[in-house]
Amino acid sequence: MNQERIYQVLLAPHISEKSALLADKADQYVFRVAADATKPEIKAAVEQLFDVKVKSVNVINIRGKQKFFRGRPGRRNGVRKAIVRLMPGQEIDVIGAE
Repeated sequence: MNQERIYQVLLAPHISEKSALLADKADQYVFRVAADATKPEIKAAVEQLFDVKVKSVNVINIRGKQKFFRGRPGRRNGVRKAIVRLMPGQEIDVIGAE
């Protein structure tokens, strides 16, 4: 996988209370990924960027909420997230503060 595609696949880490608990207890990390990203691409991107071994990848598609904008119905953009489980003993510093 070329370097340009790696940066297109992984958009950003998804930081939330639930993702922090997953990272602490289960060695799982959550990333926002491109809509056309596949599990093998996500696995390869995480392994190359963070120099870790990935055990499994689960992908979630979240539809955007329906909202009203100035009285007219509209829809927010959907999000695709990947939950990446690492091999035991592996760790990613997604926040960058050590």
